[in-house]
Amino acid sequence: MERKVALDKVLRSYPSIFNDVIGPIMRGPSSSHTAAAVRIGRMARDLMGGELQGVRIEFDPHGSLATTHESQGSDMGLFAGLLGWDAADPRMVDSPQAIREAGIEIDIRITPLDADHPNTYKLTLHNASETHTMKAISTGGGAIEVVEIDGFAISMSGDMYETLLYLQTGADRLSAHVLENLPVDGVHGLRGDGGELVEIQSQDFLDSETLAELRSQFDVQVVQQIAPVLPILSRQDMEVPFLSSAELLAYNRERDLDLWELAVHYERARGAISDDRVLQMMEARLAIMQDAIQTGLAGTEYEDRILGYQSGAFQNRMETGGLIDAGVLNRIILYTTALMETKSAMGLIVAAPTAGACGGLPGACIGAASTMGLSTTDMARAMLAGGIIGVFIAAHATFAAEVGGCQAECGAGSGMAAAALVSLAGGTTRQAIDAASMALQNILGMICDPVAARVEVPCLGKNVLAAGNALACANMALAGYDPVIPLDEVIQAMDEVGHMLPAALRCTALGGLSITPTSRAIEKRLAQAKS
Repeated sequence: MERKVALDKVLRSYPSIFNDVIGPIMRGPSSSHTAAAVRIGRMARDLMGGELQGVRIEFDPHGSLATTHESQGSDMGLFAGLLGWDAADPRMVDSPQAIREAGIEIDIRITPLDADHPNTYKLTLHNASETHTMKAISTGGGAIEVVEIDGFAISMSGDMYETLLYLQTGADRLSAHVLENLPVDGVHGLRGDGGELVEIQSQDFLDSETLAELRSQFDVQVVQQIAPVLPILSRQDMEVPFLSSAELLAYNRERDLDLWELAVHYERARGAISDDRVLQMMEARLAIMQDAIQTGLAGTEYEDRILGYQSGAFQNRMETGGLIDAGVLNRIILYTTALMETKSAMGLIVAAPTAGACGGLPGACIGAASTMGLSTTDMARAMLAGGIIGVFIAAHATFAAEVGGCQAECGAGSGMAAAALVSLAGGTTRQAIDAASMALQNILGMICDPVAARVEVPCLGKNVLAAGNALACANMALAGYDPVIPLDEVIQAMDEVGHMLPAALRCTALGGLSITPTSRAIEKRLAQAKS
């Protein structure tokens, strides 16, 4: 039986491999900080019609952003989005200077917001003629949700064309008219202290003639249009074939498909795109990952980071016999390190499933495949196999370290990588799922405690750990080891454990290695270097 859900329940219900798991394509230290902030900024810019004079940015003192908004790239990403840039823009690091040069006044405050989510942004935006407010959250891996605009409770995740119609009264009549006469996916009439709002969700913006008619007929005072920021759009009454490993195995009982083929079935249904398009999108992301490895191996430099260029020394020792012979594992370590170094130098990467965990899955997959002499097509298929495991995690747990600790990032990447490696080795769908289950079991409770509030230490080691754990679990599954606990139950346990972790151990730089004397000294040194 295929799952079906109405549009107002889509948010985080049906993740897309390319929206939520293997992506975004980006620059910056953190997807939940930098890339998500870009997306929030772009939607805020659209809310202002592209005209901005000033922005007040507020972070809750009890959330993660109060201590990490500068060091983990939230400011940089938000400024880039407010300027209309995307997360892959090579100018990203220059966005603080660029926004000043654009004449946009920025006021950042740490203010009690009574926020339910640790990654909450409250923006007050103005230009010469209007002021708007927006509250948004970063939900992990670059995913976002706008939860309030101008006091109206709303839910936008950047996967639809949004038209906002402001009026004094008549939202119900206008909503009914739109539903009856226009090809749209969703209409929501909202009421607030200052009037009423109609939110229209569609596959494209309403044309100017239609908007003019609505203005005159319903006394619409203001129209704002917000473009999508995600590559895969949502639509009314979407259907997907499965949303858990148990459902996937039941769906596959009569089909006997490989895990990557099942991933194609899912994403084809989720995104209304062809099988060929699914493969093309993954191959494009794979090419970026391969380029990022080569960039890292060639040597990277960046002033505001802790770790320098280390992958070159590892490669030299590996090639000259200076390391313990660990076979394919050494190449996996090499590639994982190179990817993390490219990320930390503001190079172009793919969050997989996050930027902080961008090394484990591709490092393991590309490292193993290159050692095995496999093709880029084999790699892309393996990435898809890992991607569908990520869909289950996104749907039933989280990729946000601020919510679930590093088990939600490097841990999730390890489970995805284990399934990908089984696929590379020609294992069965059941073996790939068993490998993912074992890998996730091994990382429950992993905390997120970034040194000097940078996504480098112990992030590099945890990415290597994730990849090595994936390799071990893939081989265990291929040998028929019993995972004991089904994958779906492990994901549920992972989500529960994440919520049990103290907030100080969930990417707030308030516990663990983050508060050691050495970490504090490094943070002070980096701050002085920037001043």
